[in-house]
Parts: sequence; structure tokens; C-alpha cells
Amino acid sequence: QVQLVESGGGVVQAGGSLRLSCAGSGRLFSINIMGWFRQAPGKEREFVAAISVAGKETRYADSVKGRFTISRDDAKDMVYLQMNSLEREDTAVYYCGASWGPDIATVPGNYYTWGQGTQVTVTS
Repeated sequence: QVQLVESGGGVVQAGGSLRLSCAGSGRLFSINIMGWFRQAPGKEREFVAAISVAGKETRYADSVKGRFTISRDDAKDMVYLQMNSLEREDTAVYYCGASWGPDIATVPGNYYTWGQGTQVTVTS
């Protein structure tokens, strides 16, 4: 299995940018599909973006398409989420998760492990 630790969250004004990082440990990192989800207070965890093994395919929620970019560096066991043009509605705790696949999943139940989360707060 893989253990995950997120970082890079913070407070940013609307229109600004943040880059989240997710560090993985465990020799199986490169064969996992990696995903980013977020959870706002009182809401369920929702899909944000995911990337397939070797980065061949990416998928995004409609709400972030064109603004967020997911990438991975398997040599460093890292996955990133570049977030641009942030909106107040993006405020949430962001989690990265690992999935065995075989296909990219957009539901949390298909991910077998999660990091502790990192808070992103967008102010007006």
C-alpha cells in the first residue's frame, strides 16, 4: 500500500493560485491511479481531479476544468494539483487518494487510502 501526505494549502484571495503537493511512500506508488478530492464543511467529499498510471489520462470535475491541473512525478512519488483562478467556492479541505483502478474513478469509495488533508481557504 501507499501512505500519503498533502501539503501546500493556505489562504489566498479570489483569483489567486495555489499548488498542492501529495507525497507518497511505498514502492507501489507508480502503479496507483491518484486523485484529488475536497470536502467543504457540511458537504460530502467530492471529486476534483485524477491522473492515471504514468499520467496518460487525466480527468477533472466540471467545476475546476480549465482552472486546475493535476500532474505526477513518479520518480519522486509525488502528485500535484495546480489551482489557478481560485474562487470562494473552492474553499475546502483537499485530500489526495490512491486507487488500484483499473480505470480512473470519481467516487471516494474506489480509493483505498487517503492523506490527512490540507486546508484551502479562498477569500473575497
